[in-house]
Amino acid sequence: MTTHKHISTSKPSTETSEKIRPACDWQVVTSASGFTEVKYHKSGGIAKITINRPQVRNSFTPRTVEEMRAALLDAKTDRDIGVVILTGEGERAFCSGGDQRVRGHAGYKSDSGSEVLNVLEFQREIRNCYKPVIAMVAGWAIGGGHVLHMMCDLTIAAQNARFGQVGPRMGSFDGGFGASYMARIIGQKRAREMWMLCRSYSAQEALSMGLINTVVSVTELEEVTVQWCNEMLANSPTALRAIKVALNADCDGQAGLQELSGLATMLYYMTDEAKEGKNAQLEKRVADFRKHAP
Repeated sequence: MTTHKHISTSKPSTETSEKIRPACDWQVVTSASGFTEVKYHKSGGIAKITINRPQVRNSFTPRTVEEMRAALLDAKTDRDIGVVILTGEGERAFCSGGDQRVRGHAGYKSDSGSEVLNVLEFQREIRNCYKPVIAMVAGWAIGGGHVLHMMCDLTIAAQNARFGQVGPRMGSFDGGFGASYMARIIGQKRAREMWMLCRSYSAQEALSMGLINTVVSVTELEEVTVQWCNEMLANSPTALRAIKVALNADCDGQAGLQELSGLATMLYYMTDEAKEGKNAQLEKRVADFRKHAP
């Protein structure tokens, strides 16, 4: 006899009376163009990028994405920053995907009037950021927001977090990382279930399928996330960069191999053997590589 898991018809909720307890003395970072839909903070080697549109469950517009990209680029190039947190304002939502109110004929309408899908570029930039990026998730992480948390290296979720894809309900889908990388994480059957049924999943369900790393209380969410950040800050940044690139290469094909080889080239440039080649060229002499060979 076949048994079927009971499917609740009640609408899932992320409502909670708990508040996220701040864990750092965050310093506000501004930009020349100004952040209007994102908050950007730094503290003790950690950068935090917060989608600041809680009134619409932190859905994003092209402007939101451009501000996230600018903040991530700053964090990537700041030598004092070793880890990046991506999160959403408040306890109700991490990110609920693209704001359907600005969805046009062929993309999302930017301030200039053009229609773009610039979130795809941001997805790649998260993976190409050689510093660890942690998704700190409270509430909804659905649609394009769900793909964003998957792009991060680690995901720490509050107990009220909900995960899922809703694109097919509203005439949308992500056939890139949102499909292929999800299948790598949770398997083909689970990925097809998530996309084809458009259900949402609790934090514990997401944990059981390997979609996230851990579940904590809403109150402790930032505290635990910062603790994980500090543990990584104590590790070799070059080793973390190398392992991130290597893990990405498994999924990213030729582009991933290019990133991996680029890292190898950078490390080689730092050796005495490579410096001998450069110095010999500048000094117009024959290089003696053997004296520096391992």
